[in-house]
Amino acid sequence: MNEIRTRSPRRRQATVTIHDVAARAGVSVATVSRVLNGKQLVRPETAVHVLSVARELHFVPNVAARTLSIRRSQTIGIVLPDVHGEFFSEVIRGVDVAARKAGYHILVSGSHSDPGEMMEVLEAMRGRVDGLVVMAPDATLSALGKSRTADLPLVLLNTVDDAHDAITIDNYGGARAMIRHLAQLGHTRIAFIKGPDGNADARERLRGFRHAMRAIPGGEKLELAGDFTERSGYAAALHLCGAADPAAKPADSAAKPADSAAKPAGGVAGATPTGTTPTAIFAANDSMAIGALSALADRGIAVPGEMSVAGFDDIPIAHYVAPPLTTIAVDIAEMGRRAFALLSESLGEHRHPKRQECISTTLVVRKSCAAPHSQVK
Repeated sequence: MNEIRTRSPRRRQATVTIHDVAARAGVSVATVSRVLNGKQLVRPETAVHVLSVARELHFVPNVAARTLSIRRSQTIGIVLPDVHGEFFSEVIRGVDVAARKAGYHILVSGSHSDPGEMMEVLEAMRGRVDGLVVMAPDATLSALGKSRTADLPLVLLNTVDDAHDAITIDNYGGARAMIRHLAQLGHTRIAFIKGPDGNADARERLRGFRHAMRAIPGGEKLELAGDFTERSGYAAALHLCGAADPAAKPADSAAKPADSAAKPAGGVAGATPTGTTPTAIFAANDSMAIGALSALADRGIAVPGEMSVAGFDDIPIAHYVAPPLTTIAVDIAEMGRRAFALLSESLGEHRHPKRQECISTTLVVRKSCAAPHSQVK
């Protein structure tokens, strides 16, 4: 006779609740809640006991319920002009490391430097985040106060207004330091690849460049438009060499911005106002400097033997390009960490005056710059 065996269903382990923790610890549910939420209304020995019991029972807080009860999502929104590129990756990393230590997660989105998209992104984050870290183009600032996220704590990156906390970079001082370095090497004819219009960083770096160039006896400058991308740096350097960007086609509308980006602010293509060729290129960020290095390599121009190249930001790859890039270092991840620190203070119940902090810059000398070829004996 065949024996039929039936297997009893496995009993599911009951989920440990805050009530279980309270009962085991011998305290009220309210006390457990205060301990878990970090409220400083419980005696230290009681808090230690409650946390010990919670660990013993493998208690996992119900995040959804906690969010409803304290009206917090434990999430920070980060809105950047783009999420591609090492600069933005470092900003995100800095915010994320600090946020995780404080028990927060991050929600990241890009606006593609479009004010309309920026406002759509902010609207989409409403109700999902407790605060925002925003890198906004100048045109968006006036609209921030009108958005439905205006009541959220917000920290601006690289832009300043009177209504929000802000973290900026010493762009002006950094640009001046680079020009002083190039001048000390003997360069007086320097080309500058600018950043995009409407960008506060680009504007301050250009201002620093112009101011420093005025201090060089016999200094001659050439300004080329760029947009902070490798492609625009490549096109600008090709233009400086008197060549067209081979990737740009007349019928290719996507290539037109790079073509136009290579046109100098004045004078003959590839020459200073007096008709002489620059001996150094200073790009307003490392990505454009790396594009310029590639263009010069394609044209067979030795760096730094025939042309010096410098950048700004000191993104991680700057150390590994050939030759390693002389640049202005910014602790980009630290900017993200400090932005979260400012934001976390605003997440509390105490109001404070709006603060503005500035990240210092440092000249990093590598192998992409040397004395002009005419001075090498």
